[in-house]
Amino acid sequence: MSQVWVVVASSTRCRIFIQKAHNAPLVEIEDMVHPVARLRPGQTRTDKPGRSLDGNGGGRHAVGRPPDARVQECQRFAKDVASRIESARQKHQFDRLVVIAEPKFLGRLRQGLSSATRSCVTAQLQKNLCMADPQVIREALPYRI
Repeated sequence: MSQVWVVVASSTRCRIFIQKAHNAPLVEIEDMVHPVARLRPGQTRTDKPGRSLDGNGGGRHAVGRPPDARVQECQRFAKDVASRIESARQKHQFDRLVVIAEPKFLGRLRQGLSSATRSCVTAQLQKNLCMADPQVIREALPYRI
């Protein structure tokens, strides 16, 4: 019997479900939360960008743009989720994988998955269903997963 993992993710949360049979309901087995990604930019930035003296006068100006902390946190969470999925594949916890994620996060998540794990992916949906009920998530999936 093949087990299917359904990973439903966004930049702030990832829920992992398992479906043990074709018509069985989705059962949530893990809920990963990343609250740092919800903070406003001013709450995550620790200091101002570097400053430099102007070569032609006595003025000072900022050097470079500070990296967007929200984007960095989203990338970090995508790596954490991909690492969790990779670990599960190596332990043979699933045979097939379905990924549902908001579009930008889905792209980041794909980058973190190995080719062996990507070959297990049987369906992908670009939607944010993290807050949805398991029945709603199941209805969004293809009939056979």
